[in-house]
Amino acid sequence: QVQLVESGGGLVQAGGSLRLSCAASGSIFSFNAMGWYRQAPGKQRELVASITRGGNTRYADSVKGRFTISRDNAENTVYLQMNSLKPEDTAVYYCNADSFSVDYWGQGTQVTGSS
Repeated sequence: QVQLVESGGGLVQAGGSLRLSCAASGSIFSFNAMGWYRQAPGKQRELVASITRGGNTRYADSVKGRFTISRDNAENTVYLQMNSLKPEDTAVYYCNADSFSVDYWGQGTQVTGSS
């Protein structure tokens, strides 16, 4: 079984920065892609950023230029660097790993950008 362990969430002032971490129980190259989703109260879960096994990245329009997804292969960890945080970034952020046939999810971590 695969486990994704998230950390780094918290409360930050608007304009501040935060880095989320997602540590996988195995090699991240076991997955086609990994990414970060977020879900605000009353809203559907949305893709924030993703990175493929080949290193290609994509971002939601709302976070382009502010968020950066990266990985540390030796640590089997993906990161989401969040800069210039806004109150509208407030949500529960989930780590996702996409395998060939199964998706895995972390438990979620709360991110709050206060005004």
